[in-house]
Amino acid sequence: MESLSKLLYLLEPAPVTLIITAVAVTFGSAFRALNYGKEMERNRDFSEASITLDRSQALMIPVMSSFSLLLMFYLFSSVSQLLTAFTAVASVSSLFFCLSPYVVHLKSQFGLTDPYVSRCCSKSFTRLQALVLLTCIGTVVAWLVSGHWILNNILGISICIAFVSHVRLPNIKICAMLLLCLFVYDIFWVFFSERFFGANVMVSVATQQASNPVHTVANSLSLPGLQLITKKLELPVKIVFPRNLLGGVLPGETATDFMMLGLGDMAIPSMLLALVLCFDHRRSNNSVNLFELPSSKGHKYIWYALPGYAIGLVTALAAGVLTHSPQPALLYLVPSTLGPVVLVSWLKKELMELWEGSMPTISDKARQIEV
Repeated sequence: MESLSKLLYLLEPAPVTLIITAVAVTFGSAFRALNYGKEMERNRDFSEASITLDRSQALMIPVMSSFSLLLMFYLFSSVSQLLTAFTAVASVSSLFFCLSPYVVHLKSQFGLTDPYVSRCCSKSFTRLQALVLLTCIGTVVAWLVSGHWILNNILGISICIAFVSHVRLPNIKICAMLLLCLFVYDIFWVFFSERFFGANVMVSVATQQASNPVHTVANSLSLPGLQLITKKLELPVKIVFPRNLLGGVLPGETATDFMMLGLGDMAIPSMLLALVLCFDHRRSNNSVNLFELPSSKGHKYIWYALPGYAIGLVTALAAGVLTHSPQPALLYLVPSTLGPVVLVSWLKKELMELWEGSMPTISDKARQIEV
């Protein structure tokens, strides 16, 4: 009964909002990745080509992630302002990428004229695109000034969507290799890193706040309104929700008063969802419409992977509540997403096709970048 009462916490606004947001972002990232690939193929515009990971690149991701984790664990205070500046630039680019399709939709829906105003980096900019870019810059500036968790989440979600759209997996074989390596990576850094490094490296890095370069510059120049600029920032490498969501957050509260989920716990499963969604689309040869997905016979594996993600996430949160300790989310998300896809494809005798992937077309090869 005591365990059951603890699990009732998952029905509170903060956990429910976290779960719904994560599931929506995971599906939205996969759907955007599919549409982005179709846009590039239709327009034959490969200037922003996606990276299709091969085996060596997939194996390097956990290695480089571990190196980055240790770097931030030991040198975070020294590089935090540089990280903040880099994150701000990446956030502007990612948010612009996420909002751009809506500009195209508005233009076609209302027949708006949108003349070109300039060229930048070999790309033409229209008035609406310039307006969207200014909106993105304004959003990032607002985050730098206020550090508000809602703005942090917006930027984090946009980074996740942009990452999944530009980094692709060619088949389930590479996907399984990547997921299993990150499965081990997550378990080690959450459960065993304290034995080797004296502290939980993953939790320490996840809960650290970065120095705000805007506050530093304003302070050095003695600019007015300095007290309005936050000194510390939560970097948008995770989504966060106040545990007392409806009551707001009181001044002086720390990161421990927030529920958080790393972007990797959304982006990595999203790469699997994007892979199976593209596979479903190739087999169906139908146009992609969000509202037609439930009734489309071609889109099937996505409906095994997405509920699996939701189940895995709920299980991870439940384990955290019951054990009162941080949990490696990929410990639960990898089996709950990869498992159903592999099992169902094996039962339908489509596993080998998914495992090896279809041969790339000329346009597919043009989109690949040698790294």
